[in-house]
Amino acid sequence: MQKFLVIQTAFIGDAVLATALPEKLHQHYPDAQIDYLVRKGNESLFTAHPWLHQVLIWDKKQSKYKHLLQLLSVIRKRRYDAVINVQRYAATGFLTAFSGATQRIGFDKNPFSYLFTQKIKHVPTAVHETERNHQLIVSLTDAVVAKPCLYPSAKDVEAINAFKQHPYICIAPASVWFTKQFPKEKWISFINQLPEHYRIYLLGAPGDTALCDHIASAVTHPQVTVLAGKLSFLQSAALQQEAVMNYVNDSAPMHFASSVNAPVTAVYCSTVPAFGYGPLSKKSFIVQIEEPLACRPCGIHGYKACPLTHFKCAMDITNEQLNLPLITVAAQQVI
Repeated sequence: MQKFLVIQTAFIGDAVLATALPEKLHQHYPDAQIDYLVRKGNESLFTAHPWLHQVLIWDKKQSKYKHLLQLLSVIRKRRYDAVINVQRYAATGFLTAFSGATQRIGFDKNPFSYLFTQKIKHVPTAVHETERNHQLIVSLTDAVVAKPCLYPSAKDVEAINAFKQHPYICIAPASVWFTKQFPKEKWISFINQLPEHYRIYLLGAPGDTALCDHIASAVTHPQVTVLAGKLSFLQSAALQQEAVMNYVNDSAPMHFASSVNAPVTAVYCSTVPAFGYGPLSKKSFIVQIEEPLACRPCGIHGYKACPLTHFKCAMDITNEQLNLPLITVAAQQVI
């Protein structure tokens, strides 16, 4: 039996996108043991994943480097045929380089890449992240890129069934970065003009509850429910799957939607789809400022505040732009 380890210990959206690699490996090696290494906190995403044998966890917040050495010991004992490292940082490069795996594959920008058996050129822009990552396993599979997938369990689906009795729209209004987050007053304005027969569900992590509560208390739409902090990651993805539309920022909920092929509208403020992190669902829409700005994009990750203070990349997006994807999808459903 062949044994593979995929390493992606970055943030949650990155971990979701990298699930395209286990998908592809399983297609070519259906009997293989595929393990996945993620940062602590992201492991719940993969509790029902059918192709993963085991999820390894790196706790980056407590005894970070002691735990890293413990992980290396575990990895070496498992004698992987291939370790595939999606990241370009030294810590995971160290794990890859000294894993003892027959094939040690990673990007050329990793500081430990000189000890890899395969160094893959990292292309920073112009291609989607899934395409970049796929280059790591071309020699093991083929040139066709797989899509990321999450697998909500039957219990996850059961937990959100009560919210699916009427047509609904999901909105995930938060982002870690201020300049990647569509402003709350803009979300409020948009929600207020949505048809009242739609239930509106505000999604997010526990830390997003205050923002969602503020939006819910400020809108006049009569059917708004805050679910931020009340659903697990997989339950949120299951709810997105059957929504009429999901509105998201350039953030993790966009990748949740992609992973279950849910209809999604991604709102881009300071960042741009050309960075390679756009939506992948069959029904995907991108909303961004219509007129070019000399200052946009101002950074790949965003900032805590608009560097020029005007935040025009967000403030100049209109409700009409946001409405168009919903109108398009609703018309298709009628047909």
